[in-house]
Amino acid sequence: MSLLIDQATQLRTMVQQTTRANVIAITSGKGGVGKSNIAVNLAIQFAAAGRDVVLLDADLGLANADVLCNVDLPYNLSHVIARKKDLRDVMYRAPGGFRLIGGASGLARMADLDDADRQRLIRAMGELERQTDIILIDTGAGISPNVLAFTRAADHILVVTTPEPTAITDAYAVIKVLSRLSQEGPGASPGRLSLLVNMVRTAAEAREVHDRIARVARQFLGASIHDAGHVVRDDNVVSAVRRRVPFLLTAPRSAASLGIGHLAMRLGQGVNVDLPATGFFSRMSRWFGR
Repeated sequence: MSLLIDQATQLRTMVQQTTRANVIAITSGKGGVGKSNIAVNLAIQFAAAGRDVVLLDADLGLANADVLCNVDLPYNLSHVIARKKDLRDVMYRAPGGFRLIGGASGLARMADLDDADRQRLIRAMGELERQTDIILIDTGAGISPNVLAFTRAADHILVVTTPEPTAITDAYAVIKVLSRLSQEGPGASPGRLSLLVNMVRTAAEAREVHDRIARVARQFLGASIHDAGHVVRDDNVVSAVRRRVPFLLTAPRSAASLGIGHLAMRLGQGVNVDLPATGFFSRMSRWFGR
């Protein structure tokens, strides 16, 4: 646990309090790359640094952050939308000290909500944005309207991939769409994109994957893809998932946990910048209104 504390101390000096939360959307081109596991453990790392962290599980069809944390969520976003609960009633303290908001699994598409329900949800989340330090959005995989709504309005987008050829191809497809949307004017993402390579064997393999995607993105999209680092393939991760406990808590000195620490520090550097005047949920509202 001392390694986690040491990394948290370094991170605390890098991420400063802002007038509103930094919003980081975590996405991927395909499922099965460990995106949600990264999101949960990253939330723990930021919380260990003394930040007030909320993780929103926005994978509306396959929400599973609660499973990874072994917590029972009797209420989620759907209850807020249905006016049965307030937002504070559906936030739960998860292992590691962050607050978790479960995805509205009963909703096929957030974009299918009527205007009143959608605005109610956005207003509620907008209030949260002014009351916390960091909001992590665990989106679904791919380029559905739900995913694009959350990612294109975020302050920072973390794309997770693995060294598998299909994962690399799909990660670039997401980057391509987001890069083009960022140039469409009002409501667009500030355009800061980072790539994390998960389940790698070596650091050299991760650099090769990042450099390949970054080179193509620079050449054909004119986009800069920041290097968020990597997380190695680690048996401790598999064991933790089976036990339904975040690996940062079960094996804080493992190679995978070290990778999460480095990721948090790199993201801390990336989000410690002047934020746009308009908040994330205000920008997301304009996206749905298109």
